[in-house]
Amino acid sequence: MSDTHDPERNRLSARLGRTVKVGTNLSGAGLTFAANSLFGGDKGDERIAKALAAALGKSKGPLMKVAQMVSTIPDFLPPEYAEQLSHLQAQAPAMGWPFVRRRMRAELGADWQSRFTEFGKEAAHAASLGQVHRATLPDGRAVACKLQYPDMASAVESDVGQLKTLLGLFKRLDGSIDPTEMIGEITDRLREELDYQREAKHMALYGQLLAHEPYVTVPEPIADLSTDRLLTMSWVEGEGLSAYEDAPQEVRNTIARNLFWTWWKPFTGYAVIHGDPHLGNYQVTQGGESLNLLDFGCIRIFPANFVAGVVDLYRAVRDDDFDATYAAYEKWGFENLTPELVEVLNVWARFIYGPMHDDRVRSVADGVKPGEYGRKEAFEVRRLLKERGPVKIPREFVFMDRAAIGLGAAYLRLGAKLNFHRLFEDSLEGFDEMALAARQAEALNRAGLVLQA
Repeated sequence: MSDTHDPERNRLSARLGRTVKVGTNLSGAGLTFAANSLFGGDKGDERIAKALAAALGKSKGPLMKVAQMVSTIPDFLPPEYAEQLSHLQAQAPAMGWPFVRRRMRAELGADWQSRFTEFGKEAAHAASLGQVHRATLPDGRAVACKLQYPDMASAVESDVGQLKTLLGLFKRLDGSIDPTEMIGEITDRLREELDYQREAKHMALYGQLLAHEPYVTVPEPIADLSTDRLLTMSWVEGEGLSAYEDAPQEVRNTIARNLFWTWWKPFTGYAVIHGDPHLGNYQVTQGGESLNLLDFGCIRIFPANFVAGVVDLYRAVRDDDFDATYAAYEKWGFENLTPELVEVLNVWARFIYGPMHDDRVRSVADGVKPGEYGRKEAFEVRRLLKERGPVKIPREFVFMDRAAIGLGAAYLRLGAKLNFHRLFEDSLEGFDEMALAARQAEALNRAGLVLQA
């Protein structure tokens, strides 16, 4: 069969052409950005945001994933930008059987099909970096085979370069936040997402940390059927959170409580977070009694003193102790702070910690829609930083903030009402930084992982 009729080769050619297309798309968006910032008046930001979203919508792949990441960090972009980017969906047409067959042969050898009794030719799920196929092992276990698209490493580097250019322009024109460290953090995590061997270790780590918890199930990686570009894991099934938005209040509260512990237990106990709060990464099982946690490409492992800083800030804001908040931000990694900048950062801290300081059953944010969670407060922070900043956000802040906001939005989607103060206090019971560091070192060693830079 000629090259012109090879579906995989045609798709691959299209993907290889993405660098030029992305550059053209973003150049147009960048020009619109600059022109509207200078001449656009009150509606300039809105027009820039629409141009940026339109450009990214044409690019697909890693850059769209990055755009989704930054759209869920409220203080990273103006609200107009976040609103437009939040509509982007990291879905891509699945590549066909010729690609699947060649990828599996390349990763497992010419006899790869003998390793399975069944292998679905159609993808069960396709996203920006790869696609998933359901298969069955000879012992009867159902598994998910996650295949990485070709040329993703070069695509990531190209897309990250475009993002740096665009956000560099944003930094010069806006001036409220220096995103240098944030871009570096996002870049590092995105590169890690291409390493499926690392993701398998992340999955194994979470399997250890949550092994005895009845409220969550973590898929099990299948080591001898996994490589750098193929990740095979046990197949899990459940329903999306949206299926429970009209469930009885107690069911919704149970789901939200399970989400809290699934996220906070690894963080306060081992200084590890699941950094991708996308609702598709949670499945509800057993009628709302338990969850499946999915996708371990974006896991953030912190030094123990960062978690201590989070706890210190919680207590400092609770006690209205300005000097203690100053010290907590420094422990987080904020540099060149001034009392004026700390006052601005405290606007955000009081919002994030507010539900945890309020000892009553409540929603996480009364009268706020899920997609607007944190937007008003972030806008106020950016306004004040334009007067008193800029502030350079430390890289450790990025996925901590992103995951917390994603979790809050999930609570709002569920209409959950909980005593967040009691939950958080329970999560801190017996907290000790040195003991946390020791537990973390042991867990990382078992999983073959190390602290991230």
